[in-house]
Amino acid sequence: MTSVRSNDEIRTSVRHAYAAAVETASDVGGLSASASTSCCPAPGASAPTDGRVLGYGEDELAAVPEGSNLGLGCGNPTALAELAEGETVLDLGSGAGFDCFLAAPRVGASGRVIGVDMTPEMLEKARANAEKSGAENVEFRLGEIEHLPLADATVDVIISNCVINLAPDKNAVFRDAFRVLRPGGRLCISDIVATEELPADLKNDMGMVSSCIGGAVHVDALVAGLKAAGFDAPEVDVKEESRAFIADWAPGRGIETYIASATIRAVKSR
Repeated sequence: MTSVRSNDEIRTSVRHAYAAAVETASDVGGLSASASTSCCPAPGASAPTDGRVLGYGEDELAAVPEGSNLGLGCGNPTALAELAEGETVLDLGSGAGFDCFLAAPRVGASGRVIGVDMTPEMLEKARANAEKSGAENVEFRLGEIEHLPLADATVDVIISNCVINLAPDKNAVFRDAFRVLRPGGRLCISDIVATEELPADLKNDMGMVSSCIGGAVHVDALVAGLKAAGFDAPEVDVKEESRAFIADWAPGRGIETYIASATIRAVKSR
């Protein structure tokens, strides 16, 4: 029988998988076949999903610095967020900085974009990409998304792309996200959610957890966690069409029966 892993074991496994992704994945521009389809690839995964399938336009894919798009997402959170000039944006699990660099011109010189990632190798790559791009309103910080390295009420918008499913304590993520948001702030994320209970062999397989599969929780649990954290009007919109490309993340395992990509929105009213 597979034992249940501790939160620290899960974080260590995910950190190692992302460090390996930095070494093996080249910039994909959403189009080539040199990196993973998912947050981190399961063995046997096929070529990366075209970024246009995830909701990115060709102009967006061409605008980011080379080396920032590692093909590790499941949606386009910057499209959900409706960013405005002067806003402060926080990206949870920012990786090599892809979504941060898309957000930067939308908030302008008077705005700010902060990426937080727990993997030092990703942070190093993101900072190198920021220097290469000349994006002066973008910065990257090392930290866990359950314990954000930001002060209270300092952020207008939180985005995230296929990362919260990797966190062992999702409710802690939501509580800390609520803490750092200003009143009136909003959460706009793309993530993998469970639409049916995952079998134990998927939930307890660390390869599946690190591949954005085994750690997915049910839509109802996500909504309950957001409400418990203090968010108002949480909405989860499951993208049924995503099951087609998700099937390629772990061929033959039938994962598309249990999980799908979704957009998740919520507001901090007070």
